[in-house]
Amino acid sequence: MRNISLILAYDGTNYHGWQCQPDVVTVEETLREAVQKILDHETKVYAGARTDSGVHALGQVANFHTEKGIGHLNLTKGLNSLLPSDIRVMGASDADEDFHARYSARSKTYVYCILNDLLNSPFLSRYVLHWPWSLDIPAVNEALKWILGEHDFSAFKKKDEPYRNPVREVKKARFVRKGKMIYFVVEGTGFLRYMVRTIVGTAFLVGQGKISSVEFKEILESKERERAGQTMPARGLFLKKIRY
Repeated sequence: MRNISLILAYDGTNYHGWQCQPDVVTVEETLREAVQKILDHETKVYAGARTDSGVHALGQVANFHTEKGIGHLNLTKGLNSLLPSDIRVMGASDADEDFHARYSARSKTYVYCILNDLLNSPFLSRYVLHWPWSLDIPAVNEALKWILGEHDFSAFKKKDEPYRNPVREVKKARFVRKGKMIYFVVEGTGFLRYMVRTIVGTAFLVGQGKISSVEFKEILESKERERAGQTMPARGLFLKKIRY
């Protein structure tokens, strides 16, 4: 039995996230239908990260099992001929027998994109948060130091969503300005639902001078979602890569 790994990129605008759900279109369902049509048998497709509704991916990883001998290039071409243009298979390879796109992952890197300009761009509006006001990037990065390492991130998760263990490890978290763009780059072993976007929303409070770095730390330690900032829109968030 072969274990095939795929690298995927997709525009999440038209999808209700990765995971299959009744009565809505998802990336998982769309990809699985294409895979099963190519293979001519049913199979389960596993993802490295279950991206939320509207979230994009540059380096999503998926895997599935088959006994078919189809080559990697033919598989890639075949899938892309069946998939809609907003989902692309960027490559395929045979993985180890015990490889699992989700459980074998060592870390995931997300990027949140912010257009810091007076006017929004019609060419970027699906992929950025438009922010025409100033933002104190050094102050934000000083506050973000508090989330490095292992913490209970309950203050930044989706409200009222239970977790057996809300502790996650963040390895990197930083705002980077490049011209009119600001990027929030965060790497962690895993993320709670809405965690990245809520960290961004709370960091914005620091960047506007509404809360201090110490108050940001107190919000993290409180574990209370009500004290954190807003959950920023999904359109600015990209799954950049998964490390194994």
